Amino acid sequence: MATIISHAVVALTAGKLIPQKCITTPVLVAGIILSMLPDADVITFGIGIPYESPMGHRGITHSILFAFAISVLITLLFHRKQRYDIQAFATVNLFLFISTVSHGILDAMTTGGLGVGFFIPFSDQRFFLPYRPVLVSPIGFENFFSSWGIAVIKSEIKYIWIPCAILFVAGRLMLKRNT
Repeated sequence: MATIISHAVVALTAGKLIPQKCITTPVLVAGIILSMLPDADVITFGIGIPYESPMGHRGITHSILFAFAISVLITLLFHRKQRYDIQAFATVNLFLFISTVSHGILDAMTTGGLGVGFFIPFSDQRFFLPYRPVLVSPIGFENFFSSWGIAVIKSEIKYIWIPCAILFVAGRLMLKRNT
């Protein structure tokens, strides 16, 4: 898996590139949280659910269906207070969906694990992307501050953070030029 830091970087970048006033700070924070949420499935290790199970790590919580369902649910919760018009509702939902589904995409770019169950519950098959440059992160806080953890951060800076920074700057320049 990629680290939760890199998942947050992707969501923050996406949120800052959407030129809509409906991506408020609370919506942006929700997107960042949703980008990290799929890794809550690591609790399944502690309750005896095998990694390769659809309910295991990189299973249902990394699926496209989960990303869609949780993004709709959270958008509806925001809508109760904000009362979005249809365009704002769609924009917030799209941002939250992108934030959540990006988690599985990043994990499918890593060098380890059993793949990502993008299509669970319709198919238990797991996938990696053809391009897998990101070192897989160690699971567990104590392992994160090891030489392997440092190597993972270096690979994420190179393959996630720098591309996000370039996208952010390019997107901001394009937005300024269009206004």
